[in-house]
Amino acid sequence: MQIEHVGLWVHDLEAMKAFYQMMFKAKGGERYENRAKGFQSYFLTFESGARLEIMHQVDQLVDRAVQGQYAHLAISVDSREMVDQLVVQFKAQGLPLLNGPRVTGDGYYEAVVEDPEHNLIELTV
Repeated sequence: MQIEHVGLWVHDLEAMKAFYQMMFKAKGGERYENRAKGFQSYFLTFESGARLEIMHQVDQLVDRAVQGQYAHLAISVDSREMVDQLVVQFKAQGLPLLNGPRVTGDGYYEAVVEDPEHNLIELTV
């Protein structure tokens, strides 16, 4: 068994698609739209084959993190140097570094950052 994809609610679908493509080299699929429900989404595919579905629904978007439906997205990269490089790129865009880079108690080298909509991302080796 494997996880097929993870879904993430976003406010600005196009901006978040561009962000994940730029920062993580994700490839965007075709935009899906269900006009009756006011729902739109994109699937973003990463080099590893992992997929992220970014979703937006008119008049239905709430702060899902407050409701406990989302904690963080962990993205594993190739090296500590890549974690450090991504931290620099996040900071250059004015996005906050919340923690790290550091070695965690369970041996990961990680940094915790936010995407433009304040979703937590763990950059980890």
